[in-house]
Amino acid sequence: MPRSPDPLDLCLLKMKEKGLPASARESFAFYHRQASRGETGLIPERDISPVPPHEITRAEDLKGFRDSGRRAVKKSAAIILNGGIGTGMGLSCPKSLVPVKDGRSFLEIIIARAQKDPARLVLMNSFRTHEQTRRALARMNPPTPPGMFVQRQFPKILAENHQPARWQADPEMEWNPPGHGDLYMALYSSGMLESLLKQGVAYAFVSNADNVGASLDPDLLGYFAEKSLPFMMEAAERTRRDSKGGHIARDTNGALILRESSQVPEQDRIWFSDIKRHRFFNTNNLWINLEFLREFIQKNKMIRLPLILNPKPVCPKDPDSPPVHQIETAAGSAISLFEGARALRVPRSRFRPVKTCGDLLALRSDRFFFKKNGLVPSPGAQNSPIEINLDPRHYGNLDSFEKRFSKGVPSLAACRSLEVEGDVFFEKGVTLKGHVAIRNRSGKPAAVRGVVADREIVFD
Repeated sequence: MPRSPDPLDLCLLKMKEKGLPASARESFAFYHRQASRGETGLIPERDISPVPPHEITRAEDLKGFRDSGRRAVKKSAAIILNGGIGTGMGLSCPKSLVPVKDGRSFLEIIIARAQKDPARLVLMNSFRTHEQTRRALARMNPPTPPGMFVQRQFPKILAENHQPARWQADPEMEWNPPGHGDLYMALYSSGMLESLLKQGVAYAFVSNADNVGASLDPDLLGYFAEKSLPFMMEAAERTRRDSKGGHIARDTNGALILRESSQVPEQDRIWFSDIKRHRFFNTNNLWINLEFLREFIQKNKMIRLPLILNPKPVCPKDPDSPPVHQIETAAGSAISLFEGARALRVPRSRFRPVKTCGDLLALRSDRFFFKKNGLVPSPGAQNSPIEINLDPRHYGNLDSFEKRFSKGVPSLAACRSLEVEGDVFFEKGVTLKGHVAIRNRSGKPAAVRGVVADREIVFD
């Protein structure tokens, strides 16, 4: 009988036919072999221990490094992870192009901030965001355009046999960006790493495009530079909202590691979600010594980060499409790979991502305003966090959200929590204060007007 084709060979042939470089094929093969051996990338609770607060340096204690940081900023780059589409908000365009505040998108805010900063700006795009980002930048025409490089792409593999997935309705759905852990090898293989080093750039600050709290802080940069660290992760204290976010821990040898949600065995979910046990999560604000990174890759030929097998339908919009695994890695997991890497405890203000339309509502409200370094909290909202829960049936995607706030975003400066259930529209000039719940159970759209303070409104 003829021998069945090897699944890895089929995947590598598909990558070669697409013109993907040898470095991408080698990385994919490394992880595919792990998956084929039955490795899952799971990290059981028995193999780790929590990190107590006293073991992590606090950002508040680093003001003495500020002068060093101001000198080092000219040798620094801000690398923005711009590969996301924002499927959680029903988007089909780069998330960085979503209007955030006063009609300005994440990308426009990032570019405006970069024009006032001596650090170089670099975008890491994915194959799904690169062209639209390039066209948006051409329209913006900034005086100093950012550098750009594109992360690599991997074929999705069928969960049942690890062969390359097929989806004739849209062949692009057969591919996935391999997670932001691809940053290191994409920097190297694209030539961007060498280009930055030739320009005298020694340090890189990495953050997500949708994190409006991230900035190249001189205190942190000075600490990173003076201590000659290879890598540093900014970690913040977890709250109930972060119970699904990747947390830091120590392995059996005492080394720091990152455990993502997709790396948790089902029986350990209760421990993973315990924010009193695992107190610190990865903000994905990362600092990299670029000379160290180049030497590491030249010596080891590859960055071997822990495997993440992300189960998905091959077409995200069709839950009945064939189940696949996306081979991915997390950038923060380099903390376990680079000897001498550290975690730094930072305030919550450095982590303001926009993952849902509720997050977007808070940013568009009077809780935030523009300052030279981007969006900052209004004085009255600085120390009073808000929790917003919008009914996903009516606010789950951006179009539905925009429709219900078409007459303006309510004032939330004095609001501590907002829960909306059902189909609710907001009239112009609405002010919400304290803890507010609005429930529409009438079966038809309802409208909110005026001032609502510390009460529940029910439409029957």
